[in-house]
This record gives sequence, structure tokens and C-alpha cells, in this order.
Amino acid sequence: MYLYFPGLPHLLITDYSLLILSSTSSMSGKFSFHKLADHPNELSWAENGIAVAELKGKKICLGRFKDEIFAFAYKCPHAGGIMADGYIDALGNVVCPLHRYKFSLQNGRNVSGEGYYLKHWPVEIREEGVFVGMEEGGFWNIFH
Repeated sequence: MYLYFPGLPHLLITDYSLLILSSTSSMSGKFSFHKLADHPNELSWAENGIAVAELKGKKICLGRFKDEIFAFAYKCPHAGGIMADGYIDALGNVVCPLHRYKFSLQNGRNVSGEGYYLKHWPVEIREEGVFVGMEEGGFWNIFH
């Protein structure tokens, strides 16, 4: 059975298992932006270029790469490794510290080939501060 949800990953359901195949645009919905800090320097950046922050009662990670800031999940979707304990490689991928799975900071796709997807959110740097967008409502938010 093949299901399509606009703006969400394409799904293939076989024998009650769920496999994420691809994403057309994982961030095409409406977002409400939440302020994390007045300035990027107020975040607690570790030597690996990753900071941990709290957004709507959840821990998230922020990563710096080439003068950009990216927001992504605190835990790896594979085995729950703490992504803040990993590192950002030279290509702009965040690497999980447990099994070295790599995820693109730009789109969350698993670039090392295991087929996982790392949740990520848009970041805006405004005059008022650092803001991260969270999708508003919807069925899939119960999984985030």
C-alpha cells in the first residue's frame, strides 16, 4: 500500500511495518516561530559547534555550519543517541556519537545510507533574536 500525505514523507506500508522512502518537502506546512535567545552568542555552544536548547518543553539541538544555524532533534532516530554529543563534519552533516550515522543539517536526510530521517526545524536570525519554527497542529505532530 502506498500513501501520500502532501508535505510529508512518502510512506510504504507492508506487513504492518512502516518505511520512510523519501521526502518531497518536509517543511512545507505553516510554522509558528519561537524565540530561543536574543543573540546566537547567548546559546551555550559546545566545542563541536552544537548547542542544546528547550523549545515548547522539548530539548532540541542547534548546529553551526558555514555561518548558518540549523535546528534538529536532540536524539538520533536510530538508537536514541544524544546528537549534542556528536559532531558536525566538513560537509555539513551532524554525526550521531553512537553508530556514526550522518544526517544533513539542511534537510534531515540520512546521508550515510541507513534510511533514517532526523527531525529538523527552520531557524531565523532576526534583529530581535534567534527563532525556531515549529509546525502548527496536524496529525504528525503527535510523533515529534
